[in-house]
Amino acid sequence: MSVAHLILVGLPGVGKTTVGPLIAAELGVEFVDVDTLIEERIGTPVATIFRDRGEQVFRAHERKFVAELVSGAAPKVIAPGGGWAVQDEALASVAGRALTVYLEATPATAAVRARNGAVRPLLGPDPDGWVGEIRELYQERQRYYSACDLTVATDGLSAKEVARQVAELARNEGGF
Repeated sequence: MSVAHLILVGLPGVGKTTVGPLIAAELGVEFVDVDTLIEERIGTPVATIFRDRGEQVFRAHERKFVAELVSGAAPKVIAPGGGWAVQDEALASVAGRALTVYLEATPATAAVRARNGAVRPLLGPDPDGWVGEIRELYQERQRYYSACDLTVATDGLSAKEVARQVAELARNEGGF
């Protein structure tokens, strides 16, 4: 299979935004964080979109921008939000154009990693409660995440180790 793009999927805090640039550098392609793209194009922080307009509005922007990104010819590593893959037909909409990689982590690991200072609108303001919130998201989303093309278990690995594994899989499975 030869695809043009790689999409990173997983729970909030799993490391999509951290390992994405490392993977892109290893593959010699551009990295796009969809949250950042939404903020740049819409002119509003993601947390404000969630608070003032709701998750559905955010997800509509996310779907639109991911579709735009995968329609381009220049290869990219793309990191949408953790909820992108659970939207109706999200994974099917990129089939054949992007390799989807589930970055798997336990909820406990994701909660620790989520404390990197990023805004987490779905998790609430109290990082002490994030393990429970992420555990619920994991239970709701696991069946979608497991439908990705590839899975990389990230617990116990550094960002560089995850990036190397994903890049190798992208070369072997995705034709990068």
